[in-house]
Amino acid sequence: MNKRLIPSMVKNEQLVERRRQQIIDGAVQLFTKKGFHKTTTREIAQKCKMSIGTMYEYIQTKEDVLFLVCEAIHEKMESRLRRTIKGHDNGFTLLKHSFRQLLKIMDEMRPLVLLIYQETKSLPKEQMKYVLEKELAITSLFEDVLEKGIQDGSIQLETHSISLMAHNIMVMGQMWTFRYWSLGRTYSLDEYIEQQLALLIRELKA
Repeated sequence: MNKRLIPSMVKNEQLVERRRQQIIDGAVQLFTKKGFHKTTTREIAQKCKMSIGTMYEYIQTKEDVLFLVCEAIHEKMESRLRRTIKGHDNGFTLLKHSFRQLLKIMDEMRPLVLLIYQETKSLPKEQMKYVLEKELAITSLFEDVLEKGIQDGSIQLETHSISLMAHNIMVMGQMWTFRYWSLGRTYSLDEYIEQQLALLIRELKA
C-alpha cells in the first residue's frame, strides 16, 4: 500500500498492514451498501471492531479509507490479470485468454468496480491521480498483449492503435459492470464474453 499518500502514527509496518486490511474489509461492506458519503468514520470503526481513536492511528480522514479501498481493489484486479498473462504460444491466444479473465474479474468484483468509478471523484487530487494511474497500469497489460501479437504476427493492428484498442478492451469489461442492469437480462456472462470476443477478433483479424 502507498505509505507516502497515507501516513500512519504507528511505525510497526506489519501491524499497519494488518490493521489497514481490517479497515478496508469493513469499509468495503459499508461503501458498497450505503455509499461513501452516507457512511461515517464511526460506522467504519465499529464494522472493523476498532475504537475510532485507534482507527485514526492508521488513517487521517475518511478519504484515506476510500483511497485504501480503491488501491486494494486495483491491486487484486492487476495481480489476477498478471497471473493470467503467462505461458501462451502467441499474442492472439493470450489476448483471448486474458480477455475472458478480465470479464470474469469484472463479474466477480462488480460492486467493487462500481464503487471505484462512482467514488474516485471524492478523493483529494493527489490520491485521485494515483488511483487513475493504477487504472492505466491495468490497461497497459493489454497494450503489452497486443504488442506481442503484432510482433509474432498473430494480431493485425496498426501500432498507433494499440493504446486505443487496449482502452476499448477495458471498456468492454467495464460495460458488463455498468450496464449489467440491462445486459444481465439478455446475456449470461459466457454469452456476453463470447459475443464481445467475436467482435474483437473481427477487428484484430481483419
